[in-house]
Amino acid sequence: MESLNHASSVNLLAGMNTVSPALERYTNEVVLGNLWKRPQLCARDRCIVTLSVLIARNQSTELPFYLELALDSGLKPSEISEIVTHLAFYSGWANATAAVKETNAVFERRGITVTQLPPAAVELLPVNEVAEAQRESAVQQNFGAVSPGVVQFTRDALFNDLWLRPGLAPRDRSLVTVSALVATGQVAQLTYHLNRAMDNGLTGAQAGEVMTQLAFYAGWPNVFTALPVVKDVLEKRPG
Repeated sequence: MESLNHASSVNLLAGMNTVSPALERYTNEVVLGNLWKRPQLCARDRCIVTLSVLIARNQSTELPFYLELALDSGLKPSEISEIVTHLAFYSGWANATAAVKETNAVFERRGITVTQLPPAAVELLPVNEVAEAQRESAVQQNFGAVSPGVVQFTRDALFNDLWLRPGLAPRDRSLVTVSALVATGQVAQLTYHLNRAMDNGLTGAQAGEVMTQLAFYAGWPNVFTALPVVKDVLEKRPG
């Protein structure tokens, strides 16, 4: 994979052999040499998953390397911008703002300017009124009396605004969301969002490979916690 070989010039392995030669070997041979070359998921999708994990968990040390790799793998600056914005809602504002500093440095090195990024206000994609009405009804019924503010912002800011921004395809937004949920151990909402991801075009085989990518970047325990939910969703979907 040429983009990975190019990005490897960024010194991801610096200092590993003086602390943990085994970690350097696993990074070089298993992660970069095997995982990233598996054909079940394209490099661009792997970058979306990995960036989502790093931002959601506020792990900025490796963020520059994977931002460079993402750009080399076909992810547009505008799409990275939207990923950061999306994760403010799904992993917290502070994690997203922490990612801004590292992302800005990479953009500056690449000569990427604000003219290449989505504007703050855009013409939104059309809403799926039937699906949104069902979602709103369920949330209102369960939590309207508990926290009307959460219900309001979930409707107005999240699903009737953020999810309809055209700068990131719905499938990619779902991929970001599923990755962040697994990475932070938030499996309670995984059933809804994995189904939404598959409605948006993610295949069952790709969903399984996303879990493989997440095992390395979010850790085996988080993935094995999520796998029963993934299994249940895949078994219950038609076809």
